[in-house]
Amino acid sequence: MAKDLPPATIELIAQRFRAMGEPMRLRILMALRGGERSVTELVGLQETSQANISKHLQVLVACGLLTRRKQGLNVLYAVADPGIFALCDTVCGSIKKHLDTQAKLLG
Repeated sequence: MAKDLPPATIELIAQRFRAMGEPMRLRILMALRGGERSVTELVGLQETSQANISKHLQVLVACGLLTRRKQGLNVLYAVADPGIFALCDTVCGSIKKHLDTQAKLLG
């Protein structure tokens, strides 16, 4: 599939993978799996600073993984493409199989 894509498109794909390669960003995505949340809610869930959460949210919005909307004084964030969770589930399933295989070899 990638061989048919223009270089600019491949770069956008790589940008998304880079954005998802940071553990805090993955935690933010998982926290948003159930629906939109405010920065304050995300700070409470992740037990980190607002500045840290905001920095990661900027990256996720910039690469198109999240959307944001203003509601009163709050900014709410949501996953732009829920299909991203299929990718996460695939990777998690693959890691689980790998760990199960290792456990059998060690057991």
